Amino acid sequence: MPLAYFIYRQCFRHGQQNESDKLKIVLPPSRCMQTSESSTVRPLKLDTSLDSNTVGFDSHEPPDQSLINACVHCGFCLTTCPSYRVIGKENDSPRGRIYLMDAINQGEADLTEAAVSHFESCLGCLACTTACPSGVQYDRLIDSVRSQVNRNHQRPLPIRLVRQLIFSLFPYPDRIRLLLSPLALYQWLGVSKLMRGLLDRWSPQLAAMESILPTVTPQCFQDNLPETLPAQGNKRYRVGMILGCVQRVFFSHVNEATARVLSANGCEVVIPRSQGCCSALPAHQGETDQAQALARQMIDSFVDTDVDYIIINAAGCGHTLKDYGHILQDDLAYREQAVAFSNKVRDIQEFLAEVGLTTPLSALTDAPLQLVYQDACHLRHGQGITQPPRQLLKQIPGVTLVEPMDAELCCGSAGVYNMLQPEVANELGQMKVTNLTNTGATLIASSNPGCALQIQKHLARQGQTVPLMHPIELLDRSIAGEKLL
Repeated sequence: MPLAYFIYRQCFRHGQQNESDKLKIVLPPSRCMQTSESSTVRPLKLDTSLDSNTVGFDSHEPPDQSLINACVHCGFCLTTCPSYRVIGKENDSPRGRIYLMDAINQGEADLTEAAVSHFESCLGCLACTTACPSGVQYDRLIDSVRSQVNRNHQRPLPIRLVRQLIFSLFPYPDRIRLLLSPLALYQWLGVSKLMRGLLDRWSPQLAAMESILPTVTPQCFQDNLPETLPAQGNKRYRVGMILGCVQRVFFSHVNEATARVLSANGCEVVIPRSQGCCSALPAHQGETDQAQALARQMIDSFVDTDVDYIIINAAGCGHTLKDYGHILQDDLAYREQAVAFSNKVRDIQEFLAEVGLTTPLSALTDAPLQLVYQDACHLRHGQGITQPPRQLLKQIPGVTLVEPMDAELCCGSAGVYNMLQPEVANELGQMKVTNLTNTGATLIASSNPGCALQIQKHLARQGQTVPLMHPIELLDRSIAGEKLL
């Protein structure tokens, strides 16, 4: 029995559908096993009779059929897919979703509630794109589907309200700051446990949102960085720096550390005041119009800055910033600017590993320090950046880096996924924290604010007290000669 077919059969048996599923998919053999005579047979069968008031994809950028056809159904994506790991159903895997996209494209299925639930169970972590031997561009496929779902499917009212809250608030730092004072009072009164219990019964999504709220500090109200920070020593580069939205409010210490590290290594840092959200949050959830508007604003804010590179310290933001050429591909006024902008974008760790550190580093502790680095999905899978963060951390004297099991597995944050799909996200968060703490490391390094909030939540749930810091914070302290407490 050929190896590919054996693996396929094992994955298929594990992913059999329950009889109670609203949408049933019967999978044909792998395309790499089909003969030319059978290649035109379409044995995919879908039951959508439970919802007669449905539509399919519209004509504006449906999933590209050529990208769908690139999938040979080998099943290598299954074990890397976090939603398949948790749910265990073929429909909630990349391969199953691609079959469903194909069926809708061919008019054999519609966007029923059942179909949409399988698309929305996807975290968009892109682990499948790394694992795929055929180079299937699943990221492009799921992005187009999410836009289609937003246009052509009516979600239940509670979910629509939660989404409206998320996308009207989080991409706008000024709006977040308007809520900081009442949020600080709420946290000071200590009523979170009572409120969370009520929200669990009323709205699991709002309960999940409340459970990852970071602590409000005086720094959340401040913007302490100047518009221009001079380089220390010989000026090597003039770089722009992106502050983010949630990052700017709740992780300002990471931004300040980033600016100091860049300056210490010969970079003049330019920080335009007019910049806003990078558009990652809406882009990853198919809110196309909002994502495009935010991308245009970001591009405009860096016009005439004359920077060599544009630096970002958040993995999810970096992936989107590098994709502006695609996000604005239909905008005649911006598409060339978008490509030029994205060509300058570098993750901070990618940039420093490329140009090299010029300032000496000192030990962070008197004893050896054992670190575990957590790979953010949009850094590892989205941008293909795995070694630069590790290379930088290993340059700090006294640091030993240990590797966790399942380093490629998503933590469950995935932008706003942990708020919209809390059950799956919670299981993944527990897996991730268990794998990280099982290394015995005394500190976790993580390069994405969403990952940091998700991991800290589940560390607390497991009663763990392992601290978590951004790798750039560790470099900043090492440059300054500051010890960790």
